[in-house]
Amino acid sequence: MRRRSEDTKALILAAARERFAADGYDRATIRAIAADAGIDPSMVMRYFGTKERLFAAAAEFDLELPDLTSVPGDDVGATLVAHFLDRWERDETLVILLRTAVTNEAVAERMRSIFSAQLVPVAAKISGDHAAARKRAALAASQILGMALCRYVLALPSLGTMTRQELVDWLGPVVQRYVASPA
Repeated sequence: MRRRSEDTKALILAAARERFAADGYDRATIRAIAADAGIDPSMVMRYFGTKERLFAAAAEFDLELPDLTSVPGDDVGATLVAHFLDRWERDETLVILLRTAVTNEAVAERMRSIFSAQLVPVAAKISGDHAAARKRAALAASQILGMALCRYVLALPSLGTMTRQELVDWLGPVVQRYVASPA
């Protein structure tokens, strides 16, 4: 039975996500991903061309930022921190991206583009400060990504044992300042 091209691409992307998660970007190979998908490596190359393009497709990621228009102004930071904790804990793609971005420039660029494209408009809308939205988003991302690196990748014991609410209580006001307070 022949697969449709969309089914084959989906199969490759699923195998790639798992392989990148297990081996990291540098150690994952097209051959291993193809073997995991049960297809010939030439098919991976046919659909994606390069390992970098395959990774970019596999790492296509929606931060699923919440609509903050109904959130009271003073709760925006805490709401964002809680949201990101949920995203990190239910989907390993962000952890894979973060772990790999530390050593691979192409992946680091992917992370920058994901956060920039999705967080800058939120920062601009919340603060009304469109001129400084990039700076606001970068500062908020630094707190969120720093927490994620230390909690989920480096597994710092003190951070790893903090409850979700403790993290929201500590980081919420910091993110609040970055995205909503006057500069």
